[in-house]
Amino acid sequence: MQNIPRIFINDVLESGKKVPCDKNIIHYLRRVMRTDKCLVFNNGYEYNANVSDDNTYIIIGDKTSHQDPSNDMVLYFAPIKRIDDLLNMATQMGIGTFQPVITQRTIANHINWARQEKIIIEASEQSNRNSVPKILPPIKFNDIDWSDMVVADERAGHGREISNSIDGNCKKLFIGPEGGFSLQEFEIMDKNNVRSLSLGKTILRAEVAAVVAIAKVIK
Repeated sequence: MQNIPRIFINDVLESGKKVPCDKNIIHYLRRVMRTDKCLVFNNGYEYNANVSDDNTYIIIGDKTSHQDPSNDMVLYFAPIKRIDDLLNMATQMGIGTFQPVITQRTIANHINWARQEKIIIEASEQSNRNSVPKILPPIKFNDIDWSDMVVADERAGHGREISNSIDGNCKKLFIGPEGGFSLQEFEIMDKNNVRSLSLGKTILRAEVAAVVAIAKVIK
């Protein structure tokens, strides 16, 4: 349904339930959007809802027929300076899980992950998702499970012949850091037979590379 605000509710949703609601959400609905109606979502489902007369609760109504457009892909990425943009855009593209990875060239080591949670919630609300992607705790490059991994390989921008598509499905996609992967990291990926994906002959910023790569592998 168009023009009806969508709100993520971090609770189990069921028809008839009254959910205590943050005053900022009530203000947004009542004062900004000038409505007492909204759509609420979580865990893949969406419901009609409305604000209680005393502006204290969101009252859950009937479940809608809207299907969650999200996918179950895991995006492995090195934290970058413009991480807000990367997570926002990747959420809009339907990514199911974010896995931060500390690589040799990772320079953004002090990320406010609570802020990033808010960003992906807002992106999920805006992009018509019925779920919010998870952000997993960061891991080290050497701790990655390489099975079924696809890497966005910037070596295509340096003359290496790399396919611009992949065979089969992609459940795990890896985007490199600012400055790219190191030679040692490429050697490790090659030894583990990681599938490489070309993003073209130009070198893209990490947040742009994420969107292009996701668009190429979504089925």
